[in-house]
Amino acid sequence: MAESTVRIFDIMACNVYWDFDGSPLPCEQHKFLVSFYPTKGAPTPELIDSIVAYGPDGYRVEFANQRFTPDNKNGYIYDRTLDYYWYMVNLATGFLPEGEYTIEVTGKDGTVDRRSRMQRQESTDALVPAYREHRQQILNSFAPSGRQRLPEGTALTDLVCSWRTLKELAGRDAYYIYRLAEGGSAREFDTQNLTWWDNIFFQKLRGDATAGLNRDSVTVAAELKPDTTYAYFVEITDSNVQSETNICIFQPHQVFTTP
Repeated sequence: MAESTVRIFDIMACNVYWDFDGSPLPCEQHKFLVSFYPTKGAPTPELIDSIVAYGPDGYRVEFANQRFTPDNKNGYIYDRTLDYYWYMVNLATGFLPEGEYTIEVTGKDGTVDRRSRMQRQESTDALVPAYREHRQQILNSFAPSGRQRLPEGTALTDLVCSWRTLKELAGRDAYYIYRLAEGGSAREFDTQNLTWWDNIFFQKLRGDATAGLNRDSVTVAAELKPDTTYAYFVEITDSNVQSETNICIFQPHQVFTTP
């Protein structure tokens, strides 16, 4: 049930390995994310005064109360499927030091909510080198990909997308999140307007304890448009719980066109 007071649902404070094609940004980054329960009376952004993340040795970063875009990389995203908002800030300043990180949210009504988590380095040290070693094998395995036009007669429902996993190639367990949107590049990919995504965090809440674990394919549960170019990317993580995630690997976008 929606509430009039802003309440945190969960948070992330994690490392990011940024491997988007053509990006001028360094691969080693980090991000903060805070998701909220749905609010009533007004959209969540209208009820927020400030959001600040704190960490070891005086670390401090502010979230912007603006729409998140590929350019600003700081702001809110609205999930139409669940009717809730989440805020994210991506920072191209290297991996996070280990330690406790806290996100504090102050509402315009004066209420304060905060959530903390411990950031660990172990998963980054295990998954990132494994990904680097097997990167080309993984990229070669994506289907559909290569900006191909799908064969005439391909159904626009229940499209299957597949790839090889780090479990298969390197013996490393990991979780996989798939996101699909219209567009022909990372620049055109609109996080605010996804065609479909494989929400393993919600699946975990619904009782699937291993949601996303070593997942090597998805069936897109949305009808695609004819003669339309789509891009998708598959994120590798070490958890299917936001507050337990220590590393996210953003793999290059894959592009295809429907018949």
